[in-house]
Amino acid sequence: MWRKASVAALLALAVGYLYYGCPELPEQLLHYIGPTGDQSSQQSQQHLEQVISDAWDSLIKLPTRQWSRVAVGVNACVDVVVSGVGLLQALAVDPGSGLDHEVLHSKEDLKEAFIHFMERGAAAERFFSDKEAFRRIARAAAEYPGAKLYVGGNAALMSQKLATYPDLMVLLCGPVGPKLHEMLDEQIVVPPGSLQETDEYHLILEYKAGEQWGLTRAPQANRFIFSHDVANGEMSTLETFVASLEEFQPDLVVLSGLHMMEGQGRELWEERLKEAVAAISDIRHDIPIHLELASMTDKDYMNSIMQEQVMPIVSSIGLNEQELLFLSQAGGGPHAQLPAWNGVPDVGQVSDILLWILERHGRADPSSEADLTRVHFHTLAYHVLATVDGHWANQAAAVMAGARVASSQACGSAVVDAAKVELKAPRSFRGSHSEPLAALSLDPAAPVTAWRRGNVTFHMTPVLVCKEPLRTVGLGDAISAEGLVYSELKSRLPY
Repeated sequence: MWRKASVAALLALAVGYLYYGCPELPEQLLHYIGPTGDQSSQQSQQHLEQVISDAWDSLIKLPTRQWSRVAVGVNACVDVVVSGVGLLQALAVDPGSGLDHEVLHSKEDLKEAFIHFMERGAAAERFFSDKEAFRRIARAAAEYPGAKLYVGGNAALMSQKLATYPDLMVLLCGPVGPKLHEMLDEQIVVPPGSLQETDEYHLILEYKAGEQWGLTRAPQANRFIFSHDVANGEMSTLETFVASLEEFQPDLVVLSGLHMMEGQGRELWEERLKEAVAAISDIRHDIPIHLELASMTDKDYMNSIMQEQVMPIVSSIGLNEQELLFLSQAGGGPHAQLPAWNGVPDVGQVSDILLWILERHGRADPSSEADLTRVHFHTLAYHVLATVDGHWANQAAAVMAGARVASSQACGSAVVDAAKVELKAPRSFRGSHSEPLAALSLDPAAPVTAWRRGNVTFHMTPVLVCKEPLRTVGLGDAISAEGLVYSELKSRLPY
């Protein structure tokens, strides 16, 4: 009864806001909220989600100055998407207990790692060391009933999303084989030096919310990715990518694929990371660089990226809840003692880590020479954009745009369908776990909450989570790409 009354009260507040506080919103929003507040909880909840969706559509606007040419590199592949439980059963492995492996060496390692993340409902990516064993598994996956082939790799996926904007020219550099080249949007430019004779394949083992295998039950839909991918693992096209920028003349560079080097062993990644930093440093300083992070397990490798190597020379990063917590654990940041998130990540704890990143490794420290001024965080229930004041504009629209595309793409639709999504974000929260900040709340009619800590501004918006997602792969890449499209760089740091 209390919950029903609370929802009714929240909806009543939304009506008041619609009438008095936000006149630019369309009047048709009002019919989603009954004047008496006596609808059933299910109807009220669906109405609430429709209000949020329609508010997004009304409030999200492109920035005044938009990107015209974006260069993206350097990981690309063909994704083979298949039922994780179905494939493992076809490989004649029995269910059992889960165990994480930094590198997979066998079918047994694959099964244990898959179960480990499935029982947590968490996404992960691992390197499979045995080339021949991987080929046998890949063949079985491609032949499995219902298996589907898609464009894969963070760079290629972000390119595909960016290419949906007709006025935006996109360059993609990565190991592009014939099958992938055929699947790419015709608007995407691929430099000749990036083409190769064979494709790299990644296997995407998906599972549904509530799906069970043995004693393991998935709390939510997600996927486990693995591959034996040497070209992407060595970032073999990075130098080709940087060399192509002089002719292409981008106004934004998007970089991904660093996580692929981790599985190649310390000796290789130590040397290759130095070469990567040297190559990235050759990019003109007036061109902003966005770094898209992905799942990693080696704390030394993550520390090299953070402290000594890559993070200080990029302007923006995108990451999810696992990557955020691991980054803090590797660097001794806030809440590093947490072994994992317990359910929906606490907004205040997320805010603490984001602030630490921008102060320790970015420009939030006035004495720092680092370029990093923006972090785009995404998790299933909500997104947060944290930016150092004075460098980025239109970030409220950017974070809402990222959440909107997560909702629609997961359900496989062009727009958000309120009947197919549900609100899982906290209705009230605190902007810090370590500081005594005032409580904040979600307003469905203006679904972005902003707060400041020092010279960093945070924008948070809920995600309308798809109840029956059709595909979870690539959501993070679509979120980051969409957020970048709606972002405006106000200034560049001086040399």
